[in-house]
Amino acid sequence: MALAVIFFTGIDTSAKWLSIVGIPVLQIVFVRYAGHFLISLIIYVPREGFQVFHSNAPKRQILRSCALFMGTVLNFQALKFLPITVTTTISFAGPIVITLMAIPILGEKVGLRRIIAVCVGFVGVLLVVQPWGQSFHPAMLLSLCVLLMASTYFIMTRLLAGIERNATQQVWSSGIATIVLAPFALNVWVWPNNGVDWAVLGIIGFCGAMGHIAVTTAHRWADASILAPLIYTQVFWAALVGVVIFNTYPTVWTLAGAAVIIASGLYIWRRERYKKVQANLVG
Repeated sequence: MALAVIFFTGIDTSAKWLSIVGIPVLQIVFVRYAGHFLISLIIYVPREGFQVFHSNAPKRQILRSCALFMGTVLNFQALKFLPITVTTTISFAGPIVITLMAIPILGEKVGLRRIIAVCVGFVGVLLVVQPWGQSFHPAMLLSLCVLLMASTYFIMTRLLAGIERNATQQVWSSGIATIVLAPFALNVWVWPNNGVDWAVLGIIGFCGAMGHIAVTTAHRWADASILAPLIYTQVFWAALVGVVIFNTYPTVWTLAGAAVIIASGLYIWRRERYKKVQANLVG
């Protein structure tokens, strides 16, 4: 899971680099998913055959896949204007949004403590976004939309748990994005200018595939409640990349907001884990 976080940071780093040098966002997203799709086919088809294309819940798979690649498009667009630390910190509010979405969609019951934690988490988001201050950038609204898309993706992943194989989910999520984005990406295609840009263009697809495969493998080896907090290690990698590669430093407000959001997310994680333990004891 910690390795997956590094790969996910690699995706954002590559996307920001490519957008700065003038590669269109749709092309970047297409390459990211085309590489993911190709690597998934190489890994899963020899092992499981063409059964990987068969879905037991195709409508849910399509909705999940669309939420994932639409979120990626919006995220890469936001990265053109925002530091990686800002987009990463806003994404940390995912558990907060998922908690709220799980009430009507999954029928989960959320107690007063978790509702308070959600409210505290949104205060952290406000500290990062600062809609009242001069540092506010409209691209932050894109990151908030990314947050909604990513939360939808994870909710759909929960709904597909036990219904769909991991291999099928990998192939569908990357394949649908590749097919849908291909005509748009080819229409705006721009060839990289040098070897470094070519390398980064290749790296983004590799990071996409390996990141999701690492997450899948991690969840096969350990319970999600153990793995969830590791996503917050991304704030370290995002800050490091921002300083070393893009010469941007996280602001005090970003760090403060990250601390509040992470604290809220960890509390929600702790409550969910406690409830699962109690349920198992009763069972």
